[in-house]
Amino acid sequence: MDTAAPKRVVREATQVPWFRALARLGYVSSGVVHGLIGLIALIVAFGGDAATDQTGALRAIAALPLGFTLLWIIAAGFFALAVWKIAEGVLVRGDNALRKWGARVGQWGQAVVFATFGTVAGAIAMGARLSSERAAEQLSRGVLDIPGGTFVLIAVGIGVGITGISFLFMGVRRSYRSQVSVPDGSLGRLVDTLGIVGFIAKGVALVVIAVLLVVAAARDEARTAGGLDGALRALLDLAFGPLLVGIIGIGFVAYGLFCFFRARYARM
Repeated sequence: MDTAAPKRVVREATQVPWFRALARLGYVSSGVVHGLIGLIALIVAFGGDAATDQTGALRAIAALPLGFTLLWIIAAGFFALAVWKIAEGVLVRGDNALRKWGARVGQWGQAVVFATFGTVAGAIAMGARLSSERAAEQLSRGVLDIPGGTFVLIAVGIGVGITGISFLFMGVRRSYRSQVSVPDGSLGRLVDTLGIVGFIAKGVALVVIAVLLVVAAARDEARTAGGLDGALRALLDLAFGPLLVGIIGIGFVAYGLFCFFRARYARM
């Protein structure tokens, strides 16, 4: 089967200006959500009470004047970026088949994440009252109830942990530079600082989520599992927990600001 024609169509589609602009809007959407998560985490660190996850951030947007309109714009950006990531996966090049398919899976995995964010934003815009934390607990309970579910949940936890570690390495080694054309001068140093702090903070949060999933599987307790909100609340129970949550909150704000710069400087 000749795959050149479909690839040519996808390549031509990625050159369409409005499609590229919408995909860049997706990074703006990600910046808004991550920045709000960081601000909410800071509020919780200082004793406030709010959901420190994606749904919490999106519900905060819904409460704003014209918030539902903004949610639809955010959803459109996420969906456009998801389609862009699918296209990037199709267009991956390389002689090594294993690396090429690994890169494709990575791009398509990001597409699933962005499409999920877009779906959640759209659902909240239509009035749905969603909770990422409750959904994570219910999904974990369902996995634990099936034969071999414990091992499946452990595998998921390990996968999330690997993703978190990859974010940590991207921050420490600044490997995100392969995806972003960092400008020169003081602006470039600012973008690098935001990238380093943001990627490390998100990596730490994902590693904590991974630990909670593995612990939930080992103890057969779905309520122990959870998403970002559960991870940050677990940190609050530790010594210096509020300080740790506050630092991660600052990191998420930094990551959100980095996403705004990424919308401008992303290699597309």
